[in-house]
Amino acid sequence: MENQPDAIFFDLDGTLLDASNVTLDSDWRAACEACCDGAFDVDSVLPHLHEIRVAFWNDAEQARRGRFDLTWARETMVREAFARVNVNDDAIAARIAADYHARREAAMGLFPGAVATLERARTMGIRTALITNGGAEGQHGKVVRFALEQYFDCIVIEGEFGCGKPDERVFRHALDSTGCEPGRAWMVGDYIEADIVTPVRLGMHTVWIDENGEGLPPDAAARPHRIVRSIAELL
Repeated sequence: MENQPDAIFFDLDGTLLDASNVTLDSDWRAACEACCDGAFDVDSVLPHLHEIRVAFWNDAEQARRGRFDLTWARETMVREAFARVNVNDDAIAARIAADYHARREAAMGLFPGAVATLERARTMGIRTALITNGGAEGQHGKVVRFALEQYFDCIVIEGEFGCGKPDERVFRHALDSTGCEPGRAWMVGDYIEADIVTPVRLGMHTVWIDENGEGLPPDAAARPHRIVRSIAELL
């Protein structure tokens, strides 16, 4: 491969692991319908739940706490949606959050070509790191569930390391751990703000995964060096 890097750093959710938003609304609907027990009108709650979810994850502090405790985050969002339609039932809110979590876990899987890409990188002698935000227990559980530990020289999980992307320290730690200079490393991820902005500033080669083929937003905070539709295209 021309200009083969010395190291490649991978994001987890949305890059190696399918965290597609396609089924979010349908999973929330199914969870609400399974747990409503006639206590509320599902169609009146769902628009509020969607609006609250978007605002929640766009709030940096709430999003950080929510990544560490998804149970709290989801229950909070359902309770707030309930409050807007004058429903007060924390027990049902907790059941909905748990049902939704189970549906998302069942649907989770590796993207086609993810393992083959990691295996090829190892075969080519490229050092690898996994850099993922989120709570230690949840993210480590995904790594174990999909047997990913074997493919990485370094794994940086926000909840274990103490900070997460886009903090410069996580990328520098991965560079130090793999013994790689920034200019010889690639960072691959699906989230411009978390995965691309800081690596560009550090002088790394960046690859943005644009799964839906929508193109780079005109107001993107950074321009990746390369855009692919899936991890399978990387190598």
